[in-house]
Amino acid sequence: MKLEVLSEHPIADAVRARVDAALDAIERSFDVRVVFACESGSRGWGFASPDSDYDVRFLYVHRLRWYLTVEAQRDVIELPIDDELDIGGWELRKSLQLLRKSNPTLLEWLDSPVVYRADSEVAVRLRELGAHFFNPLKGRYHYLAMAKRNYREHLRSERVRHKKYLYVLRPLLAVRWIDAGRGMAPMRFADLVAGTVCDAEVIAEINDLLAIKMRAGEKEYGARRPLLNDLIESELARAGRAIDYKKSEGNATQLDDFLFNTVMSRSEN
Repeated sequence: MKLEVLSEHPIADAVRARVDAALDAIERSFDVRVVFACESGSRGWGFASPDSDYDVRFLYVHRLRWYLTVEAQRDVIELPIDDELDIGGWELRKSLQLLRKSNPTLLEWLDSPVVYRADSEVAVRLRELGAHFFNPLKGRYHYLAMAKRNYREHLRSERVRHKKYLYVLRPLLAVRWIDAGRGMAPMRFADLVAGTVCDAEVIAEINDLLAIKMRAGEKEYGARRPLLNDLIESELARAGRAIDYKKSEGNATQLDDFLFNTVMSRSEN
């Protein structure tokens, strides 16, 4: 049995135009070049509600002079959140420092099924470097901690917000994916389910939950789901046991070369 609910959310042309205009304005205001921009959060995961906002995340590069100052400068750009758009980005050197540490959030951005803007060569190389520097221990710790926290805070009562089940299931299935030796977990929830869940009853329950979640508001509640709670509790117990992973090692010279080439390309334009 497969996940039946629509797993991708097409972005309306009007929204894409608004995002594109915001990215253009950022480039002009901060004198940067956006090399990658994507959708994060529920629209990237594939289970947005009708009232979900748009979580736009981007990576950008400055001109050469910015990198040659004595004092460190601000390396993030964040716009005020409005009624629909939540836009924020990281400077490329900061991003590569995080990539070297196998930052799961950055790796998810690079795997987002909704890409608003991308320098094709930069995006391809970033994904290659992400795979090279991926550390299963760090990824596992990140997702397991996220699942534990959301379970503890949101799934103990008889009435549960629909999306909180997904906020526990998604990271737990990411842990299961990593434990199976499959590398980085995919961002799309449908891909995670397809690669980690075989029980037809569980898939049917997830399908039902997704169908409700994608029609309901972000804050709507529903009855506790014993089948999903049983799955979550057993998976938390399994995942809590120690796993012996070889620590990944990456050559930072690759990151230095990539940063240099990208910054120099920006400075020549």
